[in-house]
Amino acid sequence: MNAKDLFNAIPHALDAVDVPALGPKTEGKVRDIYHYRGQRVLITTDRVSAFDRVLGTIPYKGQVLNQLSAWWFAQTADILPNHVIDVIDPCVTIAHEAQALPVEVVVRGYITGVTSTSLWTLYQQGERQPYGIPLPDGLKKDDPLPQPIITPTTKAQDGAHDEQITAQQIVERGLVSAELWAQVERAALALFQRGQALAERAGWILVDTKYEFGLVDGQLTLIDELHTPDSSRFWTLDSYRAGTPIHYSKEFLREWFVKQGYRGQGPIPRMPAEFVQEVAARYIYAYETLTQQPFIAGEQPARARIERCLAQWAANHPPA
Repeated sequence: MNAKDLFNAIPHALDAVDVPALGPKTEGKVRDIYHYRGQRVLITTDRVSAFDRVLGTIPYKGQVLNQLSAWWFAQTADILPNHVIDVIDPCVTIAHEAQALPVEVVVRGYITGVTSTSLWTLYQQGERQPYGIPLPDGLKKDDPLPQPIITPTTKAQDGAHDEQITAQQIVERGLVSAELWAQVERAALALFQRGQALAERAGWILVDTKYEFGLVDGQLTLIDELHTPDSSRFWTLDSYRAGTPIHYSKEFLREWFVKQGYRGQGPIPRMPAEFVQEVAARYIYAYETLTQQPFIAGEQPARARIERCLAQWAANHPPA
């Protein structure tokens, strides 16, 4: 079934799923979270966020993110353990409860971006040491950096989302100990290197990506999603060499909003149906290209499917 057939079969997106048997949920930007038997149930919806706001929904986005992230976890398990216990459904993951670190990590291999805190925007404004990292003069938009760099940011709380922060400030504020931060940096660079290699195998470039880390039983663990079109920028290698990088990531959507004059303030422009389908097709193509597997959509309706999968999981994992 190709992308067009998928959209014709199910024209609506999965905005949210209520599973009353699990009790109250915590609704994040793009997923619904339940706490269940000492674990977390993560239901990835089709909501899409950028500029720190939910902008709408993209069909099949949640299933792509969940399944692609699970694939990436399997490719990187030798570098760092992840929080996944079971992927029980195309959009549902059972995960360990984790103590999230208060700092997110962005690893960048190229200087690019359109948001106010992107590396390219800051560089254009004359900053030569954004995030405390010295950059050479003469860089042009989308140029490769001399080497991958880590640009940390505090997590979204108290208006501090995308705060520019240095490694020294992280330690001085007591956000993360020096020893743990060094471990985070080593893991992030190793994960990025693995991601670059696998993207290159598919004829793509992993431009930059966000990692979230946490502690499970005191051990550093990779949490949240990994190397998906929502958390990473991907370009096709051929298009980059031709001088016009083609995005297979959320950056394609961000750039459309910027062209409409939207950067996070005021009314949110409505995405035309053709554009929504194009974004969805790119997400699906990202899954198929990177994993070299066909994308198979989960059956509908989502709630009945999810409840059935959870019941089966619970039957196979009785309480201790």
